[in-house]
Amino acid sequence: MSGESVQACGTLESDVAAILYTSGSTGQPKGVVLSHRNLVIGAKSVATYLQNTSEDRILSLLPLSFDAGLSQLTTALCVGASLVLLDYLLPRDVVRCCESEQITGITGVPPLWMQLANQKWTPSASEQLRYFANTGGKMPRKILGRLRVIFPNASPFLMYGLTEAFRSTYLDPSQVDNRPDSIGKAIPNAEILVVNEQGELCGPGEPGELVHRGPLVSLGYWNDLARTQERFKPPPNQLDGVPLPEMAVWSGDTVSMDDDGYLYFIGRRDDMIKTSGYRVSPTEIEEVAFASRMVREAAALGVEHPTLGQAILLIVSATENDRDTSELLTYFRQNLPNHMIPLQVEWVDQLPKNPNGKINRKYLALQFADIFLEDGQ
Repeated sequence: MSGESVQACGTLESDVAAILYTSGSTGQPKGVVLSHRNLVIGAKSVATYLQNTSEDRILSLLPLSFDAGLSQLTTALCVGASLVLLDYLLPRDVVRCCESEQITGITGVPPLWMQLANQKWTPSASEQLRYFANTGGKMPRKILGRLRVIFPNASPFLMYGLTEAFRSTYLDPSQVDNRPDSIGKAIPNAEILVVNEQGELCGPGEPGELVHRGPLVSLGYWNDLARTQERFKPPPNQLDGVPLPEMAVWSGDTVSMDDDGYLYFIGRRDDMIKTSGYRVSPTEIEEVAFASRMVREAAALGVEHPTLGQAILLIVSATENDRDTSELLTYFRQNLPNHMIPLQVEWVDQLPKNPNGKINRKYLALQFADIFLEDGQ
């Protein structure tokens, strides 16, 4: 090699392309390291099930630092679609943009969809929309129904994703009427497993941890080996004898799968409320709150209590000016067992959001941490 220069190779698909920080709903945010392969295959997978083409005009309302926001950018680049960036101030600005830019696709999170569902949409702003997609939390049925009326020509895509794997599942629009509570099945080029505490695959209806395997699994957490080893582990169906095992993402989220392979979200491990010896999913409580038609936004939290371990605190904003706690709790008693009924309801004008547009549960948990200890309930 004397006298010859060594030529460096070009960028490899396994090289680091980006670091996305999770919203940090529990603990400090983690930097998720994404490879070029993650980004490219993720874009192709999403573009496949959304059926994106170069004719699409996609509206970007989510921060590009959020995996769903970045996914819209990479998906548009993948198929040559137009991406319209909008840093909106008021929800009605979105309506105007949809009309002026003739938007065909929007992805949002539940708090954003709640705002947009309450706007006045003209046919010229809504009828050209081909699809709308939800991620970052469960879409309330009432809001989904309203959006389907607003966007009569649009297919609804209900999605579930992990920053650690970019996107995991989607519900085919043809199944929305039959399974409105499902997060669907694995996206193209991914496998989703449901695993119990013994590390075995769960049977139909058995709750377990969602495990994502495939080429969208990221490279771990930036400069954090300990937490990487907690979440990135071989899948339970790994073949024996493989000297370098594949890494899968163990989400920490509890789901179940029905007989037809459709997945249902139960709760996040760190968000589960532990009260009077029961484990309660905040999502189940929030769904009943939305079904009451008395609240616009809702967040159920487990707050330290001197005798219950944790008590259920429900924080809501009202659909109208009327804030009737007694009527709301009566509705809960009619639809849930006693251990799932909130001990207290707090009404606020608006729930706080993090930079990704999701409800900031960490802030609420800190704000109301001592509410039952102070009141001595």
